[in-house]
Amino acid sequence: MKPFHWNPTKNQQLITQRGLSFDEIVQAIAQGQLLDVIEHPNTEQYSHQKIFIVKIKDYVYLVPFVENESEIFLKTIIPSRKMKKKYLGG
Repeated sequence: MKPFHWNPTKNQQLITQRGLSFDEIVQAIAQGQLLDVIEHPNTEQYSHQKIFIVKIKDYVYLVPFVENESEIFLKTIIPSRKMKKKYLGG
């Protein structure tokens, strides 16, 4: 897999607001917690983005990303009750 990159300011914001970092996302992916990769539902505005569906601590997070020839750039981390129900049940 290509190396992951992200905006350090955004990462700090996510740690403060959501208690979760891109480092934790990358670690979860490395540990086999990547549940799915989907196309961004808003293809008109985000045609270049896909979304990782990642499980961390019994919850599911959406992680939009942009991939090019040399890297995967993570955009943000979004907790999702809808995807938790879809991928983990209940």
